[in-house]
Amino acid sequence: MQLVMSVSSLSMVAGMAGIRTATMYLTAEELGKKRAQNVTWVLSACFLYSLCFSTAVGSLVFFSAPLIARYWIGTMEAVQALRIFAAFLPCTCLCGVLTGYFTGANRIRTLAAVEVAEQICSMLVTLAALSFWAGEDSAKACQAVVLGGCLGGIVTLLLLTLLRILERPAHGPRTPVRRRLEQVALPLALADIVKSGINTTENLMVPQRLALNPMVTNPLAAFGLVCGMVFPVLMFPACILFGLAELLIPELARCAAGGSKNRISHLVHRSLWVAMIYGTTFSSLIYLLSEDLCQWLYQSQEAGYYLRMYAPLIPMLYCDAITDAMTKGLGQQKICVRYNILTSALDVVFLYFLLPRFGMRGYFFSFLVTHLINFILSLRRLLIISGEHISAALPMFTGAAALGSCWAVSFLSSPALQALTFIPLFSSLLYLMGVFKKEDFLWLKGLLCPKPV
Repeated sequence: MQLVMSVSSLSMVAGMAGIRTATMYLTAEELGKKRAQNVTWVLSACFLYSLCFSTAVGSLVFFSAPLIARYWIGTMEAVQALRIFAAFLPCTCLCGVLTGYFTGANRIRTLAAVEVAEQICSMLVTLAALSFWAGEDSAKACQAVVLGGCLGGIVTLLLLTLLRILERPAHGPRTPVRRRLEQVALPLALADIVKSGINTTENLMVPQRLALNPMVTNPLAAFGLVCGMVFPVLMFPACILFGLAELLIPELARCAAGGSKNRISHLVHRSLWVAMIYGTTFSSLIYLLSEDLCQWLYQSQEAGYYLRMYAPLIPMLYCDAITDAMTKGLGQQKICVRYNILTSALDVVFLYFLLPRFGMRGYFFSFLVTHLINFILSLRRLLIISGEHISAALPMFTGAAALGSCWAVSFLSSPALQALTFIPLFSSLLYLMGVFKKEDFLWLKGLLCPKPV
């Protein structure tokens, strides 16, 4: 299933070809310039672009499924799952166009409701297929999961199309969009395809290179432990930040189109501050609860060991996600291409040479170095194009407060008590160090308890 999803992910990225972010960016740009009547032409161009790429990629995967299954995945049982995914790929990619539009138009509540309906449909179909059809057959189980996701995508496409029609959009004079679309979408497509291709190559290469390490008895299990068990826990709290990142792209595009420099400055500082505090908080909590979490979720002490190893990287990973979104929102897609290709290629090189000698510790080193390089380059570019300056004192004080709080609560016997004590202690230290201020508390209170209008 993991290998099928790796191939499916690469196929989806190639079929999308950057269209989701491009639709979001162009929609926000037109709305920021008060040209709502042009959005219809933007969507028409994006639909045509998406159909061309997704149909070509879907056809290639469908007819090449036996070759992919035999020589790439390594088992012919994956053929039908790949063909199901390929058949529905154009629908999935058209969903990307509409979700990009609704995000760019700031219709977040509508989009959230539709996505909930998609998840419910996907879960019901998957559970029904697994329970009444797949049985103990692993190939059918894989097909059931793929089919559930695809049918959920069709629900999203139908609902979003209906909602767009009900808007009764205004039609202005025909506006050329092709060149602008290509300038935004093609660099994103190149970056995403190269990055996804390298990641897929990495997923297939890691077990083979790990097998050369005499200390690793089961390389596939060791790789699955980190990617399938540790990373989901590590990145689960980032779901909220990923939502923020998606909103930042159209918001910054609107601000840039309208020349709102003060708004851009505020968003850059506030978003990085939120990502830093949020990431540091969950980094500390996951570090403290790593063993108990993995024992409860997976009954695995080894997973707890790796989760504690990766937990200190959370603030960097979360801030990198926000920084990348803001850089794209300010029209720096081509720069993001270069950074992603550079760091992904470095990752493959590091893994090729480090895994046979150092095993999963080599994987950790490669992960740390490549993500750190990407974050530094992206942050530097963001500060240059926005003209902002970020003081190093705030992250230093935040890190010191987290370390001090973790050390203080480590004397408590219960991990749950440690976590409960950490939050007020960490917040107090941040306030004393000036990272949290009175206006920040009032801002957070307004988010959590908004006043009725």
